Amino acid sequence: MPDHAVSTDPAVQAQLARLWALSPGADVLGLGRITALLARLGDPQLRLPPVFHVAGTNGKGSTCAFLRAMLEASGKRVHVYSSPHLVRFNERIRVAGTLIDDRALAALLEEVLDIGGDIGASFFEVTTAAAFLAFSRTPADACVIEVGLGGRLDATNVVLPLACGIAGLGIDHEAFLLTPEDGTPTDSMARIAFEKAGIAKPGTPLVTLSYPDAVTTAIRAVAEEKHATMLQAGVDWSVRRVDDGMRYVDAGGELVLPLPALAGDHQVGNAGLAVALLRHQSALNVIPAAFSAGICGASWPARMQRLRSGPLTDRLGHQPPGGVWLDGAHNESAAAAIAQAWPRDADTAVIIGVLANKDARSILRHLVGMAATVRVITVPVPGHAHHDPAALARIARESGAVDASAALNVEDAMTALAAIRPQRILIAGSLYLTGEVLAKNDEIPN
Repeated sequence: MPDHAVSTDPAVQAQLARLWALSPGADVLGLGRITALLARLGDPQLRLPPVFHVAGTNGKGSTCAFLRAMLEASGKRVHVYSSPHLVRFNERIRVAGTLIDDRALAALLEEVLDIGGDIGASFFEVTTAAAFLAFSRTPADACVIEVGLGGRLDATNVVLPLACGIAGLGIDHEAFLLTPEDGTPTDSMARIAFEKAGIAKPGTPLVTLSYPDAVTTAIRAVAEEKHATMLQAGVDWSVRRVDDGMRYVDAGGELVLPLPALAGDHQVGNAGLAVALLRHQSALNVIPAAFSAGICGASWPARMQRLRSGPLTDRLGHQPPGGVWLDGAHNESAAAAIAQAWPRDADTAVIIGVLANKDARSILRHLVGMAATVRVITVPVPGHAHHDPAALARIARESGAVDASAALNVEDAMTALAAIRPQRILIAGSLYLTGEVLAKNDEIPN
């Protein structure tokens, strides 16, 4: 799937249009182009503040949000690079705590394209180079960098990190990450693990969650080959929910922490991973109180986000007692995490749009089964190749939905639910769709 971005700022849009004209028009894995591009820019990736590099199928963005919040609660200035954006392209680049402004963004993109437009770098590679250039020029105490796709061959894998982390793993981006290649694992999950573990660096902590044995074996093999120190949940550190809080334990002792502000039981593991990353490095001093403050203060839009009253939700004519929730849920493991946290007895409606390259049946199987009564309204994902809403509704009925129908857009879907009055509503299936929802409800990420 090609990346998509538009801007209301004419100068930024001019550079985005130029980028589209020069790039291959789709994701392309490999480090050759990004290395050549960065070399022409003076290798800014070698002049970054201490870097935390985070990979994973699901949860890496939330882990990065916890890291940023904990570091800032300890008085640090933090750069953040993440993807994709939801509403504004600027969301991808946070410079010393603030989203990059349009003027600076346009100038950076122009500089990168002027110097390396003939290299044929992808959209993501150019964006990565622009971010690293911005980070190298603005003082900060730390960088939090989220892997874009995979890890081993991702454009971000040119940094020299202080610590690396691997969040939740699952099958996704099969066309890129499961392409047969000599010397790689043949088991699908082991191959995914191999790709994510490719961010490991010599002498650097590689902090991971707990996984099935085959996955752990694949990660450990890469860590040993790279001479990285693997620190696994359940072995070298642990975190679990206790009553109304979390209990974190490692060789340095025990922390009693609050529950995350981000909704869902799976966020306990993501918050724990962030704590472990900070506690297994020694270059940055993080005050103890910052762990609790960061866990409570982290925000990450469209990840089990409860929507406020706004132009879109007001189409319901009432606020459902259980709320209107927004989450990407763009692959099976993400949908499974939502289903696990969802109240089983809540009369539920799901509005969903799914990209064409995603396994819609697996996603719907979890979402339809997460409550005793689930109604589904399917919608397109504007501007992107997506599953036909009528076909998606048919899959929902086959998966056990009490009712499923197609709507022209998310506004019509909300209007249709006004008469049904479900207790709880979930909008899910694509991060691109969640971005549209946030824009239509006047909840622009900042």
